Amino acid sequence: MVDIRLASEISPFHIVADSTEPKHLVTPGSLITKETGFMRGHGTYMQDDCLYSSVAGVVERVNQLISVRPLKSRYHGEIGDVVIGRVTEVSQKRWKLDTNARLDSVLLLQSVNLPGGELRRRSAEDELAMRQYLKEGDLVSAEVQNIFNDGALSLHTRSMKYGKLSQGCLIKVSPSLIRRQKTHFHNLPCGASIIMGNNGFVWICPTLHEDGAGGFVQNLETVPHADRQAISRLRNCVTALAQCKMMIYDTSIMHAYDASINAGFEIKELLLPDKIKEIALMVRKQFEMEKE
Repeated sequence: MVDIRLASEISPFHIVADSTEPKHLVTPGSLITKETGFMRGHGTYMQDDCLYSSVAGVVERVNQLISVRPLKSRYHGEIGDVVIGRVTEVSQKRWKLDTNARLDSVLLLQSVNLPGGELRRRSAEDELAMRQYLKEGDLVSAEVQNIFNDGALSLHTRSMKYGKLSQGCLIKVSPSLIRRQKTHFHNLPCGASIIMGNNGFVWICPTLHEDGAGGFVQNLETVPHADRQAISRLRNCVTALAQCKMMIYDTSIMHAYDASINAGFEIKELLLPDKIKEIALMVRKQFEMEKE
């Protein structure tokens, strides 16, 4: 049986921001101010004693400093952010990770928990065993501890909730779509866990349980079929929200998940453009109903 749907049957969908439109929105070449006495920040340039924008974004003013925060750019980390990264290099007493930032992030050997959560000084034996802990290609959840002078991020995994990621699905979205929350680790009622990195990397996996192995042990047991289906549906829901430029957090993801089930959509159907628009509309209606 072939499912044929006419485009005229689909209600029009317009991408509308979840919040009010930001003020002072500028495009490249826009005049910001003709006044003097301001300091030129990132995303601006001076011409004929006037300050112009060099990127598309929102004008931000801190005292006399004027800068433009771009709407779409690489991840700019802040201390305390939860990030997900992939190990790209193992060097002396440190790992380098790709965290969707301008420069590779650094995870120092002294900033990780030793296997078993042992507390002691790092020795030469620990440095020789670094590839046993993390090697190239491994995915790691971590927290931004510091920012170096060149802009590179220094990470740490000292908490037991951070560490090596094992079985799951990685999704890459724009960092601007990830809503900042108190916690970015969520055990969803559908039988899966999700880690939403501030850097735009979203990790969906079977329900997480903290272990005492320091975050280096991978669970490679067979994932039940029901859990794999839940992970696949969640993955397609997150992708649908990202394509419609909707904020991604635990509530919006569960609204999209429930809407896809109530509408009777199969997992593979969530990849179709018309189904993506319908899911986004249903999620937006759900939020509007909750506000009333």
